[in-house]
Amino acid sequence: MANLEYEKAHQAEYPVIAGVDEAGRGPLAGPVVAGAVILPREFDAEGLIDDSKKLTAKQREHAFEQITAKCIWGVGEVSPAEIDEINILQATMKAMRLAVEALRVKPDFLLIDGNYYSNVGIPFETIVKGDSKSLSIAAASIIAKVFRDRYMTEIADKKYPGYGFAQHKGYPTKKHFELIKKNGISDIHRITFLRKFVSRETSIDEQI
Repeated sequence: MANLEYEKAHQAEYPVIAGVDEAGRGPLAGPVVAGAVILPREFDAEGLIDDSKKLTAKQREHAFEQITAKCIWGVGEVSPAEIDEINILQATMKAMRLAVEALRVKPDFLLIDGNYYSNVGIPFETIVKGDSKSLSIAAASIIAKVFRDRYMTEIADKKYPGYGFAQHKGYPTKKHFELIKKNGISDIHRITFLRKFVSRETSIDEQI
């Protein structure tokens, strides 16, 4: 269960700590989205916040409402076209930086989910599986996940009907592949992610 151990380890030197995490590195379509969250010291998160993957959609939505109401938070996103241009690792780093920049208070220190981050002048620590260890990162994972899911459900699904984005959120499910074969590749798809999935009989250019 995520807790405040990592936050407390740095709190004396760095009073304002933000957790940072992303959602959407693996999908074939849609943006990669990052969240950044600064938890207030009096925030009661017991039983509310955990790794977003461990929560149900209803639990994530409830946690999201509590976090956005009581915490300092920011969101950053990078489009599918830019993911294709700069690659998913660099796109993820950019989304994280944008999320941190969107915070209305500049943090003194960052706790980053994963094992890599490109420094932008704020001290940081990367934590593998940080969303299941740090409460700040877990909160950021919820912000990123809910924002991205809402986008894929409420915007992408309506703009690109026939792809089932409300159901699979752009992830590589069997149904998603079937719908790509049926309808072709849309401009919300990540071309670089689809090259290895396209049949040898039909080129990417023919499907766009």
